[in-house]
Amino acid sequence: MAIVEFEDMECPNCGRSNPVLKQAAAQFKIPWIRHDFPLSFHKWSFQAAVNARWFDTQSKPLGDDYRDAVFASQQTIVTPEDLFAFTQKFADAHKVALPFALDPQGNLAAAVRADYDLGMRTGVQHTPTVWIVTDRGRGASYREVSVDLHDLDAMIGQAQADTQ
Repeated sequence: MAIVEFEDMECPNCGRSNPVLKQAAAQFKIPWIRHDFPLSFHKWSFQAAVNARWFDTQSKPLGDDYRDAVFASQQTIVTPEDLFAFTQKFADAHKVALPFALDPQGNLAAAVRADYDLGMRTGVQHTPTVWIVTDRGRGASYREVSVDLHDLDAMIGQAQADTQ
């Protein structure tokens, strides 16, 4: 069983849901699989996703910490320049040297686009889109959680009961 999320790092709803999903994954001891779904009308979300992928190459926990920090600081990141300054401060605070070019071959951007394409193929229409996914059991193999996540704990509990 896992929580699967399609997120946009500039989306206010994603920012509000981030700590809730993090807490649920820890509480229920289940994986939280995050997919990038940057919306075209957001000015800096695609670059934030590329940045997070770069931090993932340093360590997956560092990439997740970056995502969490961006979500927590969304209100202070208005422009791509703000994102650059935020990213530099984050790297400095974690004693990581940012390279001159984060993605010179475009591999990280391609991975972000691949996540977006996966979301489109699976019917994602908004962010966050969150599913509780299981690989066995009596119930459905996946269940979409409401955008406000009010039913998250109940859906995880039901999915756990269905897999036993």
